[in-house]
Amino acid sequence: MTSRRTIAMWVFLSLGIILTILFVVRYSPNHIDVSLILTGSVIKQNADTQKESPIADVEIVALDGSVVRQAESDFSGFFKIVLPAGIDPDQSVTLRFRHPDYEPVDLNTTAGERLYVIRMIPIHGEDEAELNTAEVGVSNVQIRYSTEATSTENIGTGVTTFQVVNTGDVPCNERFPCSPDGKWKATIDSATLDAGAGNVFEDARVSCIAGPCPFTRVEFNGFSKPARNIKVSVRNWSNTTTFLMQAEVFHTQIRDTVRKAYPVIFGRSLNFTLPADARGPTIEAELNRTQISFILAPNPKLSWTDCEVRVESNNAKHYRCELKAGYQFQ
Repeated sequence: MTSRRTIAMWVFLSLGIILTILFVVRYSPNHIDVSLILTGSVIKQNADTQKESPIADVEIVALDGSVVRQAESDFSGFFKIVLPAGIDPDQSVTLRFRHPDYEPVDLNTTAGERLYVIRMIPIHGEDEAELNTAEVGVSNVQIRYSTEATSTENIGTGVTTFQVVNTGDVPCNERFPCSPDGKWKATIDSATLDAGAGNVFEDARVSCIAGPCPFTRVEFNGFSKPARNIKVSVRNWSNTTTFLMQAEVFHTQIRDTVRKAYPVIFGRSLNFTLPADARGPTIEAELNRTQISFILAPNPKLSWTDCEVRVESNNAKHYRCELKAGYQFQ
């Protein structure tokens, strides 16, 4: 009996310790409840997946009894709602999605984490647009912008001759300058060329064209890299020699180059991207066969379409435009 009482005592003691630990962890001031996060994407409802474009600026409200959490979808349609700490994953939550151009959506779900894909029906659908012959036709849409282009042209050749005057067969006697072996008196002379403002020399070369050329050596070569001013120095330890220096002159210009881009159209959505260095972008389109240009401001607001723009990680710009009511692509 003593053995049974001992076992029973240890069982009750163990249960007490476990319950105490659970109570301390649950109600300790340092205990942190993990918040549940509801994430998802809002897209346009369409049987054709190519036309299920993301919907930005959708107002999302999460209702959990008296607690309200709000969010808004971004350019990609993404949304995230952080629920209050301590909510049970099985607790009921109502999500409400609102956008002035789409029918409202209410979703009853639980607080457990999952990936939501919410499809919203446009108020002015594509079928409605096809039946409405009074709508303004939009056609021949293209994007025009400019970028800086650099062009380099060969505009001529720089040339000069120079002499290195010296008397040959004269011992150096340690009087600088001397021949490389220190035996003969030498002379060092230089020549320079200036390509002019905005120009540079490339492919420079120097050569001996007269005199005892074997007894010369290039001391300084200042034209191995493109530069406006180039210089060369030559050592001569025999009689007078003559050198020729030549280089090609290049001029670099920066000019604006006009480029065109053509958007991709699915249903009533229009998508295109522009490079980071695109300047002065405009949309050119025919509205009821009248050619009109629309300047794309940083936050474009056009009469016939609503546009959203997002700057990508490489600074390229992604535009997505949605036709307004009263217009249709042709």
